[in-house]
Amino acid sequence: MGLEIKIPKFKFPKFKFKEIENVEDINIEKEKEKTEKTKKDKKQYPGTNFSTIKETFLNSREQYADNVLLMQKMEHKAPYKEIKYKEFCDDVVNFGTGLTKVLNLKDERIIIISETTYGWYLSYMTLLCGAGLAVPLDKELPVNEIENLVKRSKASAVIYSEKLKEHIDKIKDNVPMVKYFIKMDSYDKVKGRDVGLNYVLLEGKKLVEKGDTSFEEIEIDPDEFKILFFTSGTTSQSKGVMLCNRNLAENINACSAYVDLRQTDRLFSVLPLHHSYESTIGFLYPFAMGASIAICEGLKYILPNIQESKPTAVLGVPILIENIHKNINKSIEKSGKSGVVNSMIHVTNAIKTVGIDLKRKVFKEILDNLGGRLRIIVSAAAPIDPKVGKWVQDIGICFLQGYGLTETAPIAALTPDYDARVGSAGKAVKCAELRIKDPNENGEGEVYIKSKTLMLGYYEDEEATKAVIDEDGWFNSGDVGYIDKDGFLYITGRSKNVIVTQNGKNIYPEEIEMLLGKYTEIKESMVYGKSVEDSKELVITARVIPNLIEIEEKYGKDSTSDEKVYEIIWKIIKEVNKTLTSYKAIKSLEIKKDEFEKTTTMKIKRYKELQKTN
Repeated sequence: MGLEIKIPKFKFPKFKFKEIENVEDINIEKEKEKTEKTKKDKKQYPGTNFSTIKETFLNSREQYADNVLLMQKMEHKAPYKEIKYKEFCDDVVNFGTGLTKVLNLKDERIIIISETTYGWYLSYMTLLCGAGLAVPLDKELPVNEIENLVKRSKASAVIYSEKLKEHIDKIKDNVPMVKYFIKMDSYDKVKGRDVGLNYVLLEGKKLVEKGDTSFEEIEIDPDEFKILFFTSGTTSQSKGVMLCNRNLAENINACSAYVDLRQTDRLFSVLPLHHSYESTIGFLYPFAMGASIAICEGLKYILPNIQESKPTAVLGVPILIENIHKNINKSIEKSGKSGVVNSMIHVTNAIKTVGIDLKRKVFKEILDNLGGRLRIIVSAAAPIDPKVGKWVQDIGICFLQGYGLTETAPIAALTPDYDARVGSAGKAVKCAELRIKDPNENGEGEVYIKSKTLMLGYYEDEEATKAVIDEDGWFNSGDVGYIDKDGFLYITGRSKNVIVTQNGKNIYPEEIEMLLGKYTEIKESMVYGKSVEDSKELVITARVIPNLIEIEEKYGKDSTSDEKVYEIIWKIIKEVNKTLTSYKAIKSLEIKKDEFEKTTTMKIKRYKELQKTN
C-alpha cells in the first residue's frame, strides 16, 4: 500500500518587499566584510571519523550535554517543548538497561513503528548503542503487511505508539514469537506480553542508580548486522536491507566533510523516520554535530511549524520544495512584484560575483516567511527541476542535493556546500566511488557505487544480493546518469522505468515529467509507454493529475469540466513536445482524478499505477 501524501497549499501573504526599496541604504563595505568572513574555500572540511553510532553517542553526551537536541509539540496550541542532549542520553542509558536487563532483550530484533516522536528517536538510538537489532517500519503499512514484516524479521519485541495500538492489537495473536509489545508514553507494568516504555525506562534507571553499567559497557562491532530497513520501493515486493553501525557512522563522516553543520543549526523534520534518509541524515548526523531537530506536527502544519521553530536546515523531497517555490512565486505575482524581484535576483547575482552577498537582506521578507534563519535546503530521493534549485540559491539559501538509496544507508553522493552545483546529484562522498557502466555516446549509463555505506546485503535473499553487487563490490543502483569532468553526478532516469522505442532509443520518463511539472496547471504526472494492440511500438502517454484550483483561477469558472481540462492540459503537452526530440513526444493523454499511490519519500509507485485501468 502506498502512502497517499497530499502536500497542503502553502499560504503566503502578499509581499511588500520594503527591503528592495531600501536597498540603496545598505552599507556595501560592511556587507563585503561579512561576505569575506562567511566565504567558503572550495575544499573539503576535516570531517568526523566515527566507526559506530555509539562513538557519536558518547561524544555528544560529553560535548553537547546542555544543547537542545529535540523540539516537539506535545499539543498543537502549546509552544515547542525542548529536550536537551543530557536528558535524552540519560534516557537512552536507562531504557537500554531496562531492555537488556529487565526484559532480557539484548541482541534481539526489535521493531519500531510510530509517527515522528520522542519515543522513536529514543528507541532507535538505544538499539544502535547495543540493546538489540533495530527494525524501523512504515507506520502507514496496512495491518497484514505489518504482521508479515514482524514474521519476516523474526522480531522479539515491537515498540509502538498509541496511534498504532489498534493495528498492533489486531496482530498480537498471530505473532506468538513476539515476547513484548512495548507502548510509548506508557507507565504500564508488565502484563502478559504488554508493557509501557516508560516503565521499562524507570526500572532501568533504578538499576543504573544502583551502579549497573552493563549497557554502557556493551561493545559494538562496527560491521555486525544491526539494522534492518524494509524498502517500500517503487517496484513490488519490499526487500530487507541489512546494515551495520559502520554504514551509518560513515554517513556522518561523509556529510561532515561536505557540509558545515554547526551546533547552532536546527533541522526541521518533516519526512518519515523509518526511511534511512530522515533517520540517518535528519537525526544521526545532527546528533553527532551537536545540532537540534524540530519535529513537524504533520504535513498541514509545515509552514506554521517552520515559522515557529525557525530552522536553519530542511531535508526535503522535490515535491515539497517545488510546492513551496510555486506558492511563494504565486504570492509574489499577486503582489505585483514579479518584475522587481526578478530584477533584484539579477542584481544580487551580479554583485555576488564581486564578493558581496546582499541576498539575505534583499529577500528578507521571503526568508522571514520561512522562519528567518533558513540557510540550507537539501533535496534528495528523486530528481528536481534545476530551476527550482537555482531559485532557492537566488533568494539566499544554499541548495544542496544528495544521492543514494536505502542500500547505501543512504548517502553515496552529495553536493558540497562550498561548491553547490544546482542540477547535480553531487560528488561521490569521501568513503565512496562512482562509475558509469557501459556509457553511451553522451556518457550516460547505469550508475555503479562502491562505498563503506553499502549494505551487507538483502535479508535472507542471497540471489537478489548477487544480482546487484558484483564480485568486486560494485553495486548497481538501477539509476542512469553521467559524471562530468569535475566528478559531479547527474541522474537522468531509472533503468527500470526506461521506455525503449522500436529503433532502440531510450526515453527516461523523469525528464518529460520534470518539463510537465513546470506548469502550475499540472499537479503531478507520470509518463509511460502504453502497449497498443497490433503495434510493437509503445505510445508515449502522460497520466496527469490536473490542478483544478489553478485552472479555475487562470481560465475561469467554466474551465473545470472534463472536456475543458483535457483541452487545457493537451495544449500544455503540445508546448512541451516542441522542446523534445520527436521520438520522445507525448502522443496520448490520460486525466487522473485521484492521487497517485506513493512511497513514503513521495515517489510514484509506477508498477501499481500501471496495473490500474483509467
